[in-house]
Amino acid sequence: MIPNDRLLQITERFEYLEARMATGDGDIAALGREYAELKPVVDVIADWRALTDEIAEAEAMRADPEMREMAEEELGTLRARLPEAEHALQLALLPRDAADARPAILEIRPGTGGEEAALFAGDLLRMYQRYAEARGWRVEIIEEQTTELGGIKEVTARIEGDGVFARLKYESGVHRVQRVPTTESGGRIHTSAATVAVLPEAAEVDIAIDQNDIRIDTMRASGAGGQHVNTTDSAVRITHIPSGIVVTSSEKSQHRNREIAMQVLRTRLFDAERQKAASERSDLRRAQVGSGDRSERIRTYNFPQGRLTDHRINLTLYKLDQVMAGDLDDIIDALIQDAQATLLAEMGA
Repeated sequence: MIPNDRLLQITERFEYLEARMATGDGDIAALGREYAELKPVVDVIADWRALTDEIAEAEAMRADPEMREMAEEELGTLRARLPEAEHALQLALLPRDAADARPAILEIRPGTGGEEAALFAGDLLRMYQRYAEARGWRVEIIEEQTTELGGIKEVTARIEGDGVFARLKYESGVHRVQRVPTTESGGRIHTSAATVAVLPEAAEVDIAIDQNDIRIDTMRASGAGGQHVNTTDSAVRITHIPSGIVVTSSEKSQHRNREIAMQVLRTRLFDAERQKAASERSDLRRAQVGSGDRSERIRTYNFPQGRLTDHRINLTLYKLDQVMAGDLDDIIDALIQDAQATLLAEMGA
């Protein structure tokens, strides 16, 4: 059942925003953001209304004996298009995650598997960097600690662009790899893992941090492989005492490091609040793909067979080389569609 009252509210709000923007009245940036969010929804509503109007006109034509045959033929064609139009409208009306439009903070850490896990963590970072590049997103490495063999002990990156968090939020969890490590002389397949966390970037208005709750230390930056190393005491470490969260940044500017570290701290605290709220709303939690728990194994990358399996939706693809080169759209699109189908089912749509 299409909620006509809601459709009217959306279109009236859109027309109001359009009028406000035309007169230059109010916060144009804020009005523009809301306008951009509503426009695709209004377009789908317009398409559905146009189709239902055509069906109504064709049904009226059947009353005329001379037009009946043509009307019946047209009705068959129009009614065949109706289910797809209704489904598109239902998807457009699904509640949006308020964080979807935000930039994301990406964190990758090796799990079990020693040096091979660290090398795989590096492979995952490059995979996401290539995906971001293909979509025109901007990636900024905030903190990176590498191993002597070029693996990653820990990396934090900021990714900015259109729909970043909306697409990358499904990547949080444990990524498992099965392959013969370069360090393995016997040719045996090893299993190791890396943990990925994708957090929506928090703004200052989202999280207020009491300066009495943090401890800021400066230190000399260091790291293997020459990554983010400098010879001055410019690196900053911020400890949030109530939560125990520790954030570091090792750029050359101590002032910039403090800004970056505070931004990452806000983001982690914001994510903790979102996770708490989501766990309290178990029904909403089930509407997401997987639990989002970073201890949950979400995907396996099997290199000998060139196979990728996403365990949440039982999706298997034999295109691992392309995936590692940043071709993630097939996986992410499938995850989004599954999340939408689950949400539609729970809403009784």
